[in-house]
Amino acid sequence: MIGRSGNPTLKESTFRQAGHYSGQNAMTIEGTVNKAFIMLALLLGGAFSTWSMYFNGQNVVPYAVGGAIAGLVLALIVSFKPTSAPYLVPVYAVLEGLFLGALSANYESLYNGITLQAALLTMGVFVAMLLAYKTRIIKATENFKLGVFAATAGIALVYLLSFILGLFGVNIPYLHDNSWIGIGISLVIVIVAALNLVLDFDFIENGSRHGAPKYMEWYGAFGLMVTLVWLYIEMLRLLSKIWSRD
Repeated sequence: MIGRSGNPTLKESTFRQAGHYSGQNAMTIEGTVNKAFIMLALLLGGAFSTWSMYFNGQNVVPYAVGGAIAGLVLALIVSFKPTSAPYLVPVYAVLEGLFLGALSANYESLYNGITLQAALLTMGVFVAMLLAYKTRIIKATENFKLGVFAATAGIALVYLLSFILGLFGVNIPYLHDNSWIGIGISLVIVIVAALNLVLDFDFIENGSRHGAPKYMEWYGAFGLMVTLVWLYIEMLRLLSKIWSRD
């Protein structure tokens, strides 16, 4: 049985629906890694575009908002229809890059050097979690997956509630402020995001082992990128809270 992934884009049922393949038609870890690098290159290309426009004095709000909304729509389509991943995931990466570039530039204008620090910390956490997974220091047991899934769902619900209440001028205490409690909350969210990487690694490894179809390489890379983007954004939020206390 293939376990549950805490990443909502990577689900056990996806493998059951996809069937079993072998040879060149099957998903591989190497192929998924290659797709992930392609996605990263496309994401960075989109990010550098809005980053440059921001610091050249151009209005990047339409690109950021458009990228975020269109990216969300494509992410939902890919999640419900994994066979579309080879066609939609590259576009999603560019759109997500447009949003991230504008967001990062805004943080950078407030705190010089914060984006580089957030990127390095994200890469460091990624490597650390990969090593922890490969050496089985952290094992993706069913209880572990269930716990991470529950924590991730809880965070998503809190963010959704915060967004809805924010429309009426109501703020959830501590979630967005730079108090020590607020910093602690952000740190917990970063840890949960990092633990989702373990589940992504497990999903990709299981997909390769069980002979998932080739298009699942794009789907696996997509799920991994979703987690990395979330982790990076939470790193920015955590660092901005810490830096704003100085």
